[in-house]
Amino acid sequence: MNPLESRCTSLILIDLMPRIIALDTAPLSGPAVVQRSVELAAATRAAGGLVVNVRVERPGVDVQPEGSGFADEVVPQPGDLEIVKRTIGAFGRSPLDAELQSRGIANVALAGIATNFGVESTGRAASDLGYETFFITDAMTGLDAPAHEFALSQIFPRIGELCTTNEYLTALK
Repeated sequence: MNPLESRCTSLILIDLMPRIIALDTAPLSGPAVVQRSVELAAATRAAGGLVVNVRVERPGVDVQPEGSGFADEVVPQPGDLEIVKRTIGAFGRSPLDAELQSRGIANVALAGIATNFGVESTGRAASDLGYETFFITDAMTGLDAPAHEFALSQIFPRIGELCTTNEYLTALK
């Protein structure tokens, strides 16, 4: 992985909400993804990059289900961007693209839950919009291992670059 210009890089954390983290996921548990995401977010902020925290709200519902806020460990910090999505991916019908463009972001790195839903949909849109897209493979998990592995082996290599947490952290420096 080539070095990343940190001020042009955004880490997008998908659906790290208690009700999503608590799901039965594979190959990693939700808490394991949160732990890595905390490390990734701290490094991205320290390097001058943008952290985007994305959470989903069900459309047409007056009261969201319990656990629909951000997990305590990933509550947005000053300077972070918070996106509320009402679609599977973070770009659809949200201000995400406009916010990234206004900040000069060219690279997006994705992590979160679930690999083959919110992460994949956001990655496809990011690629379509012209962002250099990176999938942090050990900071995401699926609703089942085969779907997660299919996204990593068949989808993500066609629309972006796969990397590990350590590779991303090294590229930021």
